[in-house]
Amino acid sequence: MSRFLINAANRLLKSTKTAQPSPTVQQDLDLLSRRIILPSMPVTDEEMARAAFQDLGQKLARQEMWEELSQEIREADSRRSATPGGESAALLLAFGARGDVVAGAEEALHDGVAPASDGIDALETVCLEQCGDYAIALIVALAHIDLGWAWRADPLRGDLVEAQKQAQAHLDRAADILEPHCGFAENAPSLAAAQCALMSGLADPREARIADHFEDLIDLDPASPRHMRALGAALLPARQGSYRELELEARRTAARTGDIWGAGAYAWVYFDALALDAGTLGSVDRVFFIDGLRDILRRSPDQHTANLLAAFCAVTMRDDPASTQVHPAARTQLRDCLSWILRDHLHELHPLIWTQALHRPGAAALPSRRALITEGRQTALRAIAAQFAEDISGGKSIAFSPTGMYLLPAL
Repeated sequence: MSRFLINAANRLLKSTKTAQPSPTVQQDLDLLSRRIILPSMPVTDEEMARAAFQDLGQKLARQEMWEELSQEIREADSRRSATPGGESAALLLAFGARGDVVAGAEEALHDGVAPASDGIDALETVCLEQCGDYAIALIVALAHIDLGWAWRADPLRGDLVEAQKQAQAHLDRAADILEPHCGFAENAPSLAAAQCALMSGLADPREARIADHFEDLIDLDPASPRHMRALGAALLPARQGSYRELELEARRTAARTGDIWGAGAYAWVYFDALALDAGTLGSVDRVFFIDGLRDILRRSPDQHTANLLAAFCAVTMRDDPASTQVHPAARTQLRDCLSWILRDHLHELHPLIWTQALHRPGAAALPSRRALITEGRQTALRAIAAQFAEDISGGKSIAFSPTGMYLLPAL
């Protein structure tokens, strides 16, 4: 029985990101999962912090308390306020403030109806009334950027030409709104982040100088991993860069932020790029990347980060059927980091992080929150069971605590 379970675990480790393991393998791993003692947190500090900032932004916008909202964003920028996982409080406030307008437009496009302009027109009016206020300009510009991407993601009646025309109009308007403002002059990372988000929508990517914009942003807010992850994704060949430029900028970013992250910035720049493009496995310096993972966890030993990196190794780095012949040794080496991350750093399960590793944003309508939590928990426990099958298949249990992972004898 134990050898059968171990073989089942090995089959899971070789399973793909897109195809689920067979029902038999799932059942075997679910049996092993019952021997894993790992507290699960359906609601985490990270989620509560994000929701608090977004809800505040939405509340102030709905009540038209624009001066108060502007002050909140300015203070968040000045203090570099962030969630436990490093998400910008200023950007979360701006997200909440524009959320009603963007959600309404996205729903209309999904239903095959052209979005009404009254929502974005109202924001434009506020922008004119608060002329010169970068925080209000930020909200309106980001709303236009979101609407531009919404048109591209869900073209009305399949009309790609019209969708591109509408998208470009929104992106051009965002550029006009942001043009008088400077992130460095305002000491505002949120402004610099908006400028970087806009660059990916330019008609001529060669004029974007995307790496230069991201360098400014990261220098303004080097403690935030979100900006580094966005840089890596923006430099993929399918977007505006190349593998060579990605490697160069990952090293340059690590050199500039070594006092904060050690080698961690190198790993952060590659983090989303590796998830989006298997070809990056050929350019990444595996030793440098793994050193970066270790430095990240030394400097951010929180459970949000531990779950994020564990899910990356267990889920993102599983074999992809479309690229099984593309750098398999690199994929295996990065996937093998799961063992020491689990043993040394994980003692609390955050299921939604594991679900996010399975679902690409916008790929399809997501199920309910409860279903996402269940899916994330099952994914995590199966991956842990597969990793330690030989340890627990004989009846032992495995437990996680802040002092480390340990085995409990069979009863």
